[in-house]
Amino acid sequence: MTPGLAFFYGGMVRSKSVLNMLMMNFICIAVVTVAWILYGWSVAFGNANDAKGSGFWGGLTQWGMHGIATGAGSGHPALYGSSGVPIFAVACFQLMFAIITPALISGAIADRTKFVGWTVYVLGWVTFIYFPVAHWVFSPNGFINAKLHVMDFAGGTAVEINSGAGALACALVVGKRIGYKKDPMRPHNVPLVMIGAALLWFGWFGFNAGSSLTCAGQASLVLMNTQVAACTALLGWLAAEKIQHGTFTTIGAASGAVAGMVAITPACASVSPIGAIFVGLIAGIVCCYAVNLKHRFDLDDSLDVVGVHLVGGIVGTLLIGLFAAPDEVAAFSNGARAGLFYGGGPRQLLDQAAGAGIVLVYTFTVSFVLAKLVHATIGLRVGAEAEMVGVDQAQHAETAYDWGGLSGTLHRAAVGVATATARAQAPATTPARERH
Repeated sequence: MTPGLAFFYGGMVRSKSVLNMLMMNFICIAVVTVAWILYGWSVAFGNANDAKGSGFWGGLTQWGMHGIATGAGSGHPALYGSSGVPIFAVACFQLMFAIITPALISGAIADRTKFVGWTVYVLGWVTFIYFPVAHWVFSPNGFINAKLHVMDFAGGTAVEINSGAGALACALVVGKRIGYKKDPMRPHNVPLVMIGAALLWFGWFGFNAGSSLTCAGQASLVLMNTQVAACTALLGWLAAEKIQHGTFTTIGAASGAVAGMVAITPACASVSPIGAIFVGLIAGIVCCYAVNLKHRFDLDDSLDVVGVHLVGGIVGTLLIGLFAAPDEVAAFSNGARAGLFYGGGPRQLLDQAAGAGIVLVYTFTVSFVLAKLVHATIGLRVGAEAEMVGVDQAQHAETAYDWGGLSGTLHRAAVGVATATARAQAPATTPARERH
């Protein structure tokens, strides 16, 4: 999914920034993997098998993946809780969540970010934000999971609201691009956007359904709900786009599908397929309108991370409080209740709002402070000249496209056409032998 996100974002930026965007995503894979092995897994899930573990962090007892067995007889647990799944398999699966969450932030600060500053920021962000928040939400001992009874099956808070709040903070610190609202900043490669969206769509099935840690009935429901919400959100976005702008766009279709999968991520195991229809439809419409608010608030969120991931994550998390079905809620063991529309009353809606609010406030605050610190020391934004030339050339000494060779080919072709045209339009002359 992270390479898919790289292509999705890469097609949306200008041609002089596409390599930087790809690199901002790929560096997350490397940096977060190393941090996850050293201490990230331990902080997020280190005490998952301990019924009395801390609700705020998992500790460092499993740093470096210490104390995890690969076979019987070692005295250390080899399986994750009662799931029957090896801890190493769960750790690798959860690592993918940890990788893509900071990568999502990159879209908000496209076209103007210093690569070294971004790399340091990602390391700090997962250390102080993602790893502890993942414990709060995903670990059986996490306080948002166990104490607030919040249902977040695959990361509406820990991934979507988390990344959206971080993107908002980063965009405010980094500031607007040169020429924002004045120069055209259209996507340079829409087919690349669609390729990225397709990879994300396919990968999201594993992202959501894999969170059940089984191939049984719950995973099947999640698989269906993910598909349904993506499709209804796509339709809802296109309808809202037609009302607002009078047309249906390819970028809108891709963004709508992503918005639906964002919203269904927390709700995929707690709603029925009918509920998934409404979750996706509502998210598609709301997110389409939300992305336009950045112009009203003068926020240069380059690729609409706030409007899609923050807003979509909030919508999906809250709609659980309305559409959570009793039969699906019974599969949860954290004391959650059915939604308001299924006779459960408003309590679950309030719990969902509390969980979303805690993550939003914590992540925005720490992200803002961290971005300020990085920006004030090693720098998070390139200089004006580098931004004008393009961050690909300035930061990586490369360009995505060989415009020089293409220009030469086009120039030769143009000269040939011009010469032929000039000859055709030239006045006819009489051969010398005919003049006499």
